[in-house]
Amino acid sequence: MGKLYGLIGHPIGHSMSPIMHNREFMELGLSHHYHAFELSPEQLEDGVEAMKMLDIQGFNVTIPHKVAIMPLLDEVEQEALDIGAVNTVYKRDGKYVGTNTDGRGYLMSLLSMTGEESLKEKNVLVIGAGGAARAVSVSISHSGVRSLTIANRTLEKAEELSNVCARYSETYAITLKEAEESLGNYDIVINTTSIGMSPHLDRIPLSVDRLKPGTVLSDLIYNPLETQWMKLGKKQGAVTDNGISMFVEQGALAFEIWTGASPDRQRMRKTVLKELGG
Repeated sequence: MGKLYGLIGHPIGHSMSPIMHNREFMELGLSHHYHAFELSPEQLEDGVEAMKMLDIQGFNVTIPHKVAIMPLLDEVEQEALDIGAVNTVYKRDGKYVGTNTDGRGYLMSLLSMTGEESLKEKNVLVIGAGGAARAVSVSISHSGVRSLTIANRTLEKAEELSNVCARYSETYAITLKEAEESLGNYDIVINTTSIGMSPHLDRIPLSVDRLKPGTVLSDLIYNPLETQWMKLGKKQGAVTDNGISMFVEQGALAFEIWTGASPDRQRMRKTVLKELGG
């Protein structure tokens, strides 16, 4: 008999996680099922209890519950505590344990472009200081880079995140204006904000006028598949990557935690691209 897995969030009608995971269950001959559960913030506490009653073996957590769910779990892993958010829950000895595969998922997608040794020599700029920025920044700082700089509209938030990452790597906090002026100093530039996401397709998070050729320009957005920011970066000679790689990798890591089986990441990517019409 198969096991039940799922996703909680609000709203979740647009999520591609059910399609991606259920396709892998089928392809690997696993009789499991992944279901999306719509839970408003007011329903979260009762919803977690319902997950236990339904004997759901693991589930993903998306907006707006990634932080609020933490005190409702039996345990939270240290990496998730550093990030300050949980995106994946699994069962261990009958208890719900929270972890975070967002940052590791992004790191794996980045390493596929740079290689582990090369990454250690890079100066990295992260744009934004929200939940996605925390996941990306903490994981990158753990992996080891020459320097990590957080740029945000509100400097105080950048400084707060910088203080967390400074335990693991050389980290700085600057304003967006300072980031634009010093853009040529960075080898990897990562947009973790929603600026440029559909339907606001003409907006960009940061000017790329001072970008040096060969810079890796990474945008966590994947709707559209290529943002205006990425198009401008290409004209400046950047190597670009959208958020599909991170989405697939974080999902694959959760899949492995839950089942112990390794999904086909290329197939997962094709499934997502097909749904996006790409």
